[in-house]
Amino acid sequence: MTPTDRQDALALFILRIGLIWFIFLWAAHKVILPGQYRNLARNFDGFDPSNTEVYIAAGLQIALCVLALIGIFRFFSYGALLIMHAFTVSRRWEGFLDPFAINEAGNFPIHRNQVIDLAVLGAFIALLLLRHRDHFSLGGWLERHGDGPRWWH
Repeated sequence: MTPTDRQDALALFILRIGLIWFIFLWAAHKVILPGQYRNLARNFDGFDPSNTEVYIAAGLQIALCVLALIGIFRFFSYGALLIMHAFTVSRRWEGFLDPFAINEAGNFPIHRNQVIDLAVLGAFIALLLLRHRDHFSLGGWLERHGDGPRWWH
């Protein structure tokens, strides 16, 4: 591996860990406070999931985070996290149209999370597109060493 390959791999490792932590915190929050997520689903999506459904969704998200953390099934795991986050962004698009809106007190930008969401979406897209350079992952290791079936990478 060349110094440039190592530098790319390190950058993608840092990006991957940060993105996984971001999604994992949201998934863990569903486990800790399922009622709050139920309220969000009811208000944003118009349906009322049961606590069991919230726990299942959180479990699937955590499982995807583990796959992405290990860096295996990278197209699937990184892509699924990207799609999941893109769905969240698509539900909050109004804030992008007014990024400088402030609260009633006139001192707090109320749409700052949407701006953060866009940055995270861009980072997920970059991670998925550059997964072949993600050498500090199990999938990257398998790809470099030619071990295992291609779909593992």
